[in-house]
Amino acid sequence: MSKLKRKDYEAQLEPLQLELAAMGRWLQHSGKRLMVIFEGRDTAGKGGAIGSISENLNPRQCHIAALSKPSEREAGQWYFQRYVPHLPAAGEIVLFDRSWYNRAGVEQVMGFAKPEQVKAFLKQAPVFEKLLVDDGILLFKYWLCCDQAQQEERFAERLNDPLKRWKLSPIDLQARAHYDDYTRAREAMLEATHTKHAPWTLVDFNDQRQGRLSLIRDLLSRLPDTEVAPAKLDFPPLKGKPAKERFGVLKPIGGKSGGKSGDKG
Repeated sequence: MSKLKRKDYEAQLEPLQLELAAMGRWLQHSGKRLMVIFEGRDTAGKGGAIGSISENLNPRQCHIAALSKPSEREAGQWYFQRYVPHLPAAGEIVLFDRSWYNRAGVEQVMGFAKPEQVKAFLKQAPVFEKLLVDDGILLFKYWLCCDQAQQEERFAERLNDPLKRWKLSPIDLQARAHYDDYTRAREAMLEATHTKHAPWTLVDFNDQRQGRLSLIRDLLSRLPDTEVAPAKLDFPPLKGKPAKERFGVLKPIGGKSGGKSGDKG
């Protein structure tokens, strides 16, 4: 099946980003809290999906949580504890690039968590999420799906592209041999944590552009009417001609000035 072309993708994305901007205004106006969890296989496209949502939102309002490996102290905490400081406050959006579901995925498959820890997590996660939802947080959970052939192609791209090489880790390469193990872990996770109060939505990301559009449309469809008019601002004309920049101590680099950083004016 042919993939969505960039031109068509951008044409479909533009009106959705206008709706996302309206969503941001609505959250600020209503004081609601929005949290979106992005999970899925390595290379599925979590970062790109998060970027397509956040790129035109106020970074003071929209936060991306991508936690690293737990510290020694965090490893001795209640499992959910280190995620709590990243929960949204009134009017905020938090996009989790992976989440507490690491325990049901990579930690389980790669042997970083004991079976009894995984069992406890699958029992506790719905309870933890019920507390969040009952307190008014709008919680959405997305699992991004891709076939192994697509995953292999993307791994190879990361390996050969110096601009994407940072995305590839030894753990990622080890995980290649566990595609079916991740499938089994995902199914067990869905069975235990796909609840009425916090359901999962699976999105086909074999075509990442189409996947982003599908995910954003689904997210927007789950929200109430978010139409809030932008605040009116008084923007009178300047009194006189626009002023030009003047420099004394230093000159800017680039442009017509041609100055080097550090040159005195």
